Amino acid sequence: MKVFKFGGASLESIERIQNVGKIIQSFPGEKILIVISAMGKTTNELENVAQNYFMRKREIAAQILYNIEQHHIQLAEKLLGVHEHPLFTQLQQFFTEAEWTLGEKPIRPYDYYYDQIVSMGELLSTAIVSAYFNQVGINNCWLDVRDIFKTDDNFRDANLDWDTTQAIVNEKVLPLFNDYNIAIAQGFIGSTDQNETVTLGREGSDYTAAIFANMLDAESQTIWKDVEGLKNADPKIFQDTVNIPEITFSEVIEMAYYGAQVIHPKTIKPLQNKQIPLLVKCFLNKDLPGTIIKEDADVRQLPPIFVLKRNQVMISVTSRDYAFITEDKISDIYDIFHEHKVKIHLMQNGAISFSCVIDNNPEKIEQLIKSLHVDFKVTYNEGLELLTVRHYKNGLLEEKTKGRKILLEQRSPTTAQLLVK
Repeated sequence: MKVFKFGGASLESIERIQNVGKIIQSFPGEKILIVISAMGKTTNELENVAQNYFMRKREIAAQILYNIEQHHIQLAEKLLGVHEHPLFTQLQQFFTEAEWTLGEKPIRPYDYYYDQIVSMGELLSTAIVSAYFNQVGINNCWLDVRDIFKTDDNFRDANLDWDTTQAIVNEKVLPLFNDYNIAIAQGFIGSTDQNETVTLGREGSDYTAAIFANMLDAESQTIWKDVEGLKNADPKIFQDTVNIPEITFSEVIEMAYYGAQVIHPKTIKPLQNKQIPLLVKCFLNKDLPGTIIKEDADVRQLPPIFVLKRNQVMISVTSRDYAFITEDKISDIYDIFHEHKVKIHLMQNGAISFSCVIDNNPEKIEQLIKSLHVDFKVTYNEGLELLTVRHYKNGLLEEKTKGRKILLEQRSPTTAQLLVK
């Protein structure tokens, strides 16, 4: 049993979907569960739908949704070469459900509506790919992962009920491989015990695949991307990046913790728990060696690894009465950040001050500052970037931050973090 995950870039055109089919056909007789993300930039477009809907701009939301619908239907028609197919009824059902949501007044928190709307991207892509595969002779079954992955109701970052989900996998998923070699499921989404759709966090499709790999006792998980393998930095941001042939689970966890986008932060643990290797391969050339992530990789020759988080905000709090910010005060501050579900990427405190770096989420920041203002003076600075460098060498940090103002800096023997403007 293998688990494959294909992201949006591998599905953004007819040619690329056909290419994914060829990759699957190159593994004849293999049992493969395939996890698929939304096509191209569909997730971003659906986020735009959710935002406009929540701001009561329903006409704009409806028009964007209509454009998404037309794009997917036209792509499906060209891919299948027919206008009459059960797929189109299935697609229409998905859009009808979304239109029902847009027809309601938003009375629940934004994160709830986000999950109901944005989750549709994966349902659309998997339905289209499954229909195409069956048409070209890649016999497969389509799964609605919302019937399998059961979670709590922490919308936009739901927590999996492992025991319940494992029982469903054993009962409903494993038996399918008696009749099919290929099963196709959505990444990123699940559902509560009330059957309300949730998402597992942005880029959660990697995590979905890891959950399946763990529960199916897969021999490996492969993430198919548009790069040769795992690199030491994002090639869209940094020049002269190099490939990493192999790397340990723990090193990738560090990279994910600091914000590297190549692997979702939650992905590694389910694989590490069962020692299932994770491969990062290039869907543009499947014969390239890629990267293998495993427990016992040789990391002695790792190059410096760069992670850059843009659009960061530094929030600084100061005690109103100039009292020291000691353990009790820091605990109060942590509780406030936890209450508003705001993750801290870097923090530093002095005698009467505490500073931290977070993502720029205006809605959450506004509520966060209101809560902090009760007991503290609060200032914030936006438009910043957080650079993390693993395995840095002398002179490298100075080179990468030349001409920029450093607002916060922390270093250990292996890792440096610099907040720059």
